[in-house]
Amino acid sequence: MKKLVNLLMVAVLATAFVFNFIEPNSVQAAGPTMVNLGTAANFAILAGTPDITNVPTSIITGNVGLSPATGAGIGLTQAQVTGTMYAVDGAGPSGTINDPGLLTTAKNDLTAAYTDAAGRTPVTIVPTELGDTTLTAGVYATASTTLGITAGAGPLVLDGQGDATSVFIFEASSEVANALTVGPGSTVSLINGASACNVFWRVYGATIDTTAVFKGSILSLTSISVANGANIEGRLLARNGNVTLIADTVAIPDCTASNAAAAAKAAADAAAAQTKFPGTGILTSQNTLLWSVILLNWIFTISIIIYLSRKKRIEPQNPV
Repeated sequence: MKKLVNLLMVAVLATAFVFNFIEPNSVQAAGPTMVNLGTAANFAILAGTPDITNVPTSIITGNVGLSPATGAGIGLTQAQVTGTMYAVDGAGPSGTINDPGLLTTAKNDLTAAYTDAAGRTPVTIVPTELGDTTLTAGVYATASTTLGITAGAGPLVLDGQGDATSVFIFEASSEVANALTVGPGSTVSLINGASACNVFWRVYGATIDTTAVFKGSILSLTSISVANGANIEGRLLARNGNVTLIADTVAIPDCTASNAAAAAKAAADAAAAQTKFPGTGILTSQNTLLWSVILLNWIFTISIIIYLSRKKRIEPQNPV
């Protein structure tokens, strides 16, 4: 009987060993998930107070909103905006829609997104200077609390590594207007599937200098200032401050490909979750060998148990 118990214990330990060491690809490191902007995602420019100033002529693709300040502070005209301008009252430029409820919701969604981005982990510490750097998906901050791309330092390159859902989150917690500073002529470049849809800058305040080429959505607690001739694929979202423009181009990114990739990834993850061994996180579609080894292990063990049991029954008894 003792031999049978020992064999059973060996079988259990062997099964545990297989689960722990046979499956090499079941767990993969995941990058950060998307920051949900909610209704704020529809705005190329969203400001708080006192205004959105503009030296003509800027080109804006996406909605424009100002709240809680009066619509009189919107310094754009409908001719410069491919989208809708929203205000909290009837004082906005011609063509402005008065919808304080929508603006309140958008500002609340922006606040939630700002808080979400601020709480993301794990955080990789990077130097203040981001120019001449290539980064993959992740959450990035700097020990000195400010971030910048200096003119002439080279581009900041964001590498999606072939994944259109890769997310980049940058954080600068310094409570100064230029917590994020993008120098004149500086560039943020996207390669290998990286999308401006998935790049987020959570800062206290931001300054983008003349002719800079910038990617991503700025989530600013205070003001965002953009100098002459900058080109921004993303959003300028200021919770409490103003947005300043000087003949700039600001366009919400086309997220069709990124959204399709995210939907496909979600569907694949859901399908994979339904084919995992209970409580293991291991995919059956990738581990036919795993089940085969476990099954053979138990067949062998049971066979030995049966053999020993029968042998014990037919062994001649010692004469008394």
